[in-house]
Amino acid sequence: MNNNSFFQGIKAGTSIAIGYFPVALTFGLLAKTSGLSIIEATAMSMFVYAGAAQYISLTLIAKSVDPILIVLNTFVVNIRHFLMTAALNEKMQSEKRWVKGIYAFGITDESFSVLATQKEDKIRTPFAFGVAFIAYASWVIFTAVGHVIGANLPAFLQAAMSIALYAMFVGLLVPSMRGNRKVVMLALIAAVINGFFYWTDLLSTGWAILVATLASSILVEIIYAKRDRNLPKGA
Repeated sequence: MNNNSFFQGIKAGTSIAIGYFPVALTFGLLAKTSGLSIIEATAMSMFVYAGAAQYISLTLIAKSVDPILIVLNTFVVNIRHFLMTAALNEKMQSEKRWVKGIYAFGITDESFSVLATQKEDKIRTPFAFGVAFIAYASWVIFTAVGHVIGANLPAFLQAAMSIALYAMFVGLLVPSMRGNRKVVMLALIAAVINGFFYWTDLLSTGWAILVATLASSILVEIIYAKRDRNLPKGA
């Protein structure tokens, strides 16, 4: 492995590690208040390594949702990674499949952005490993640190932190909604569908989230596909 390329990758991914600090720290803290042990919380960050999906999983775990449904929800939330890694594969240097499989595990929205914007015609494998390594290490380490901090908070603050989970979702959603009608429509439709299942008790929490996510995505794409077909050419 070219050590120089590897350390260049670490340098390029340092900004990701810094950005992960507050998010992973908060996840570890919330994992503690949700009842997960430090081993369970850290293991989730090590083996799942999917920020938004891990936050969603905390809610589902707290409600004792069937593990199969948690896996399915995680799959739906992270299905975009199929497209991201497929696109990135075109920019990577030729390598054995098992090697690509290893660094592909470390591809997140942030690491994809760093790798996809590289100016080189072909990105070296050690560079990709460097970016993935620093981001992954940051997420796992700060998860554990956050759990330790959560364990030392007073009991009333630990209980209050359950509200922070919903605040985190709002904080992630609102910036994406600004100036983007599609995201606003997606969020509103998903909320209505999930609310319907919640108030009618037709579906459990896990299935309600899964169905709301898929249904809202399909409906929004149908609406926008019809709109694009009706637009005058060149508009």
